[in-house]
Amino acid sequence: MIEESLLLTLKSKKNLLAFSGGADSTALFFLLLEHNIPFDIAIVDYGVREQSKEEVAYARELAKTHNLKCHLHTAPKIEKNFEAKAREIRYAFFEKIIKKEGYENLLTAHHLGDRFEWLLMQFCKGAGCVELVGMQKEQKREFYTLVRPLLHLDKKELLAYLQANKRVYFEDESNMDEDIKRNSFRHNYSLPLLEKYLGGIKKSFEYLDEDRAELIDEIELKSVGDFTYFKSSHNKRADIFAVDKYLKSQLYMLSASEREALKKGLLVIAGRRFIVSQDGGYIFIVPYEKEKIKLDEKFKDTCRVLKIEPKLRPYLYKNSNAFSKIKELFTAI
Repeated sequence: MIEESLLLTLKSKKNLLAFSGGADSTALFFLLLEHNIPFDIAIVDYGVREQSKEEVAYARELAKTHNLKCHLHTAPKIEKNFEAKAREIRYAFFEKIIKKEGYENLLTAHHLGDRFEWLLMQFCKGAGCVELVGMQKEQKREFYTLVRPLLHLDKKELLAYLQANKRVYFEDESNMDEDIKRNSFRHNYSLPLLEKYLGGIKKSFEYLDEDRAELIDEIELKSVGDFTYFKSSHNKRADIFAVDKYLKSQLYMLSASEREALKKGLLVIAGRRFIVSQDGGYIFIVPYEKEKIKLDEKFKDTCRVLKIEPKLRPYLYKNSNAFSKIKELFTAI
């Protein structure tokens, strides 16, 4: 069920599986075992369901049985925006473990249904081809690769595999709550369409992936600490995709209005967390400085001469290495 080309990649790497005890991650767990792929597991307990204790116990039992490491994180109580905050907590934990233990890949159990659900949600918000394609089988992050080995498989195929092999898994009752937007899309739109048109939807994603490869050039981002920059490709879609990809790695998702501003070449303050500036043929991404900083006259004069975007200056003033790099770039223009 896992594609042969991906198996070869995974067998030579140190892999961490994002595990929950649900059907998807349990199916991936046993598929990895079947193919002798080396991996450990990581699970987050949000403490909002009584069943989560059983899921953690199951994860530990599986790890012990198969001689794997089981990394556990107990999340603090989430007061609001549960979905977004839970994702932020989850990936922060995974990335901490990846850095500490030297994992090369983070494996998640996203499947075709998740991908189609995302496409429909983006389509209804207003999105282009690249945004609609969304999830990729392999996505390079700053210090690891995010791999989704099940992206070509439907949930029914995964359930059939689990049932045929008599594997235990848990059902998360919150997945039935249609007050959650993604659940509403799943039950009312994506599942009925997948039921009727599975073959066509799979083929459409193959075409979309090919189109995306034609539309988007891979752009190399460079960093000096948390100062990130790249030379504009002069393809707005490719540039915005590179910005979006980087910000997702920092657990931030661009809004539709922020994408539109970037398309127009405007400076964007993303969620009051990042500044994205397009200047001198480069695109710069820096943390947003919330506090006002008094800049000395020599620094201000240098910035004025080089025409450095004023909103970047507070960050650059506090980060001499980043300032040296941007001076080097602007002087060479």
